[in-house]
Amino acid sequence: MLRVRRAVRRLAAKQPTGGKETCWGDGVIGLNKYRQHGSRVYMLLYGAGIVFFSFFYTAVVFNPEETADNLKRYGGFIPGIRPGKNTEAYFDYVLTRITVIGAGYLAIICLLPEYLVSALSIPFYLGGTSLLIVVNVTMDTVTQIQSHLLAHQYGDLIKKAKLKGGRLR
Repeated sequence: MLRVRRAVRRLAAKQPTGGKETCWGDGVIGLNKYRQHGSRVYMLLYGAGIVFFSFFYTAVVFNPEETADNLKRYGGFIPGIRPGKNTEAYFDYVLTRITVIGAGYLAIICLLPEYLVSALSIPFYLGGTSLLIVVNVTMDTVTQIQSHLLAHQYGDLIKKAKLKGGRLR
């Protein structure tokens, strides 16, 4: 969500013209015209911003070198990978692949409503971020319901075992 919000904020920032009739002012007005919702330039910049901020956020939050050093220091290892620089290179490789897939997914989910509204004139009332929130809340609710049902089944199983009068061995 953070990456999508930052990309939208950067696109939504309009460049001030200062009220002066200059070649720069006309250029900024022309640039703002191409950055309107639904234009190809807007969708291209929106997708590029999402991908950029996905990689930027991942680079800031996760440090493969520090994680590899911590793993080596505390005696952990990844089977088939030597501790140290090889582990760091492996983390970087895996992290890059995961970030590419995640950034592509975010870009598709966020650009799909824009495309449906602008190109196909389909009334779509949820934007990309709203769609992500709805999907995330739905998945979390389903997970909570499943865990509640599983805990309830275990509770019934324990009650049945105690009623038979035998000890659990």
